[in-house]
Amino acid sequence: MIPIHQRIFKDIEAKILTGDWRPGDRIPIEHDLVEEYGCSRMTVSKALSTLVERGLIVRRRKAGSFVAAPQIDRMVMDIQDIGTEAALAGYEHRYEILVRKIDTLAPAEAAQLQSTAGAEVLRIQCLHIVDGKPTAIERRIILLDTVPQARDESFADVPPAKWLLSQVPWSKARHVIRAVSADATTARVLQIGRGEPCLNLIRQTWQNDRLVTYVEITHPGERFQFAGVFHPAETLVSRHQS
Repeated sequence: MIPIHQRIFKDIEAKILTGDWRPGDRIPIEHDLVEEYGCSRMTVSKALSTLVERGLIVRRRKAGSFVAAPQIDRMVMDIQDIGTEAALAGYEHRYEILVRKIDTLAPAEAAQLQSTAGAEVLRIQCLHIVDGKPTAIERRIILLDTVPQARDESFADVPPAKWLLSQVPWSKARHVIRAVSADATTARVLQIGRGEPCLNLIRQTWQNDRLVTYVEITHPGERFQFAGVFHPAETLVSRHQS
């Protein structure tokens, strides 16, 4: 049998991750949770403390507990936002939307993404420019069934990665980093020679079992590097301008 504090944690976590409770929403007060679950105040406090540790809620003295805003600084280690990284490193960043269109997934692509053929998606391609140099091409697919609000978002003011971090809680991510050679289109956009080495990051994020986004981000090999600091109990990976 699941301990009551874990059940409380899981129930609140599910409401946050599914978007039923949005950032800034106040969650039920401790007294109400005690009544609902028929447990002690200490049990409720233990569950809420775990939610605080996971960055899902914030507790304010005399005000209650609230759904936390996405912690960009923490997420940058896992879900990289190029603009935030550039700013932290002291670089200027801007981006250009090259392609934005509503489309559907073909059967082969749906199978690759473990999604449904014919599902509506938003396809975005944008160019990130850091200190005046083309630094990355971002080719992204957003599942409109999972993120319907993306349908009307122009991304004119906020780049897609940062917008998604602020809008959609994610529960799982998968990264693949590989070396690729620049094809003709990539070489032209990044202003490098065709066939030059590039670093390619493939990332997928899910909200529970629903795919949120699939993205491929390609960097010129000579302008970017991935660096990691590893500890026995945890792995911390960051990306730096070179």
